[in-house]
Amino acid sequence: MSLKTHFDFPTCKTAYFSAEIGLSDDIPTFSGGLGVLAGDHVKAAADQELPFCAVTLLYKQGYFVQNLLADGTQVENYPVFEYEQELTQLPVRVKLPLEEEVVHVAAWLVIVEGVSGGKVPVIYLDTDLPENSPTARKITRRLYAGGKPCRIMQEAVLGFGGMRMLEKLGAAGIKTYHMNEGHTAFLTLELLRKYHDLDEVKKRCIFTTHTPIAAGHDVFEEQEVQRILGSLLSNGSAFEDGRLNMTRLALKSSRAANGVSRLHSQVSSAMFPEHKIGYITNGVHHLTWTSEATQALFDEFLSGWRTDPDQLLEADAIPIADLMAAHNHNKSQMLATINAKYGEEFEVDKLTICFARRAASYKRAGLLLSDLDRLSSICAGRVQVLFAGKAHPLDDAGKAIIKSIVSAADKLRGKVAVAYLEGYNMRLGNLLTSGADIWLNNPERPKEASGTSGMKAALNGALNLSVSDGWWAEGGQHGTNGWTIDSLEGHYEQDADNLYTLLENDVIPTYCNNSSKWGQMMKASIRTAAGFTSHRMVKEYSDKYYAR
Repeated sequence: MSLKTHFDFPTCKTAYFSAEIGLSDDIPTFSGGLGVLAGDHVKAAADQELPFCAVTLLYKQGYFVQNLLADGTQVENYPVFEYEQELTQLPVRVKLPLEEEVVHVAAWLVIVEGVSGGKVPVIYLDTDLPENSPTARKITRRLYAGGKPCRIMQEAVLGFGGMRMLEKLGAAGIKTYHMNEGHTAFLTLELLRKYHDLDEVKKRCIFTTHTPIAAGHDVFEEQEVQRILGSLLSNGSAFEDGRLNMTRLALKSSRAANGVSRLHSQVSSAMFPEHKIGYITNGVHHLTWTSEATQALFDEFLSGWRTDPDQLLEADAIPIADLMAAHNHNKSQMLATINAKYGEEFEVDKLTICFARRAASYKRAGLLLSDLDRLSSICAGRVQVLFAGKAHPLDDAGKAIIKSIVSAADKLRGKVAVAYLEGYNMRLGNLLTSGADIWLNNPERPKEASGTSGMKAALNGALNLSVSDGWWAEGGQHGTNGWTIDSLEGHYEQDADNLYTLLENDVIPTYCNNSSKWGQMMKASIRTAAGFTSHRMVKEYSDKYYAR
């Protein structure tokens, strides 16, 4: 990334709006998968030298820093990050009438530089300004904090404010506005104010939905929206039955819409049957999510992979001994870091299973621990397990999951080493996805829209052990690049039994007794990852939707 302040905004043809964009832990304006995916999207656009810019919000206290007490109780801390060192303030302001006051919005900039020299500006919108009231200053202070009034104002700053900021910066050549999730849909109302014609708005907008669960879509009461937005609403067309569904607003205002995997598009189409929803499966930025040792390995045997990640399809050219050496280096680094912090004694020669994602009930983090006696019988002395992930501050069920895993780890002490790692972020994610032997994913199918962490693990040669959901429904090849857990909706105990059976009969015997087959499966995993990079993903968006 660069802190250059000059960018020729009139050259931009596509503007990408997202409530969170995760470029690095140094700019912690993201909570997890959605934001990191957006960051990977931006990086791939820079790699491909697209005429592209991005707009998001500057959360000066980020999401939250997670600490865990001894019993697994999650504690949230909100330190202010040193944004001035990472971003450059632009000499522009826009104003928005929100809740009967004029809110001033500033802009900060970082320029993301691609592997071939392409540049993508990311604009961060900020209301924490001396000229604003205390209430207005808090709008962009924390990600996903506060109640619905705060959320409405955040999304208004992003949509209305982001559009006005682009105009102020001279970005008059935008042909496509890409809305990443419904949080961004107010931009369509700003376009409607300008063109007074929904068809003209639809010509300029595309929409990506990431959420296969109804509760994940923002819905606001009309009276509250009217009170907060007032004159920003040119007419009442955004409302249906006295409510505003941000996803429906985005869908009806776009020329095209997509889910983030083939299965997710089917789920989304069933949720919104009046709209055509295709799919572009998510991908991950190959240069961000491969470790230094993995990159050195690819540099030696897969020439040109940095600019063309399709070269990963030639992974058979990598000698198994070299692949194993790079992986063992990754694994040793991961375990040394964890042992040093937690005083544990995780061992490099043991099969290491990693599960790291948001602590939400449908992701079923505790499935592996549902029968501790059976787990001990199968895994004792041979397997160790690492968990990580944050629960939303208001998600008591998610917090209870973390505590239950910590409790299970205590019960398994001396039999199977299990740890829940606090402070999940991109750095820890990189350690885990590059050091894992097995990446475990066992959500309630079909509630995992995509599941990009498994792609990151595959890039480094880890094997996925996953329910056939999200991306794994497309990329999984049972017994070739990992294993697929048979799963039926609502059959928790049967799913757990299927998981234990796979571990006992396939995964552990292969790891312990057939290193040659394991090495071949690692190569297959890397080949699979070639089809799930953000390079491929952004090329699909560009070919289908973006104007050049």
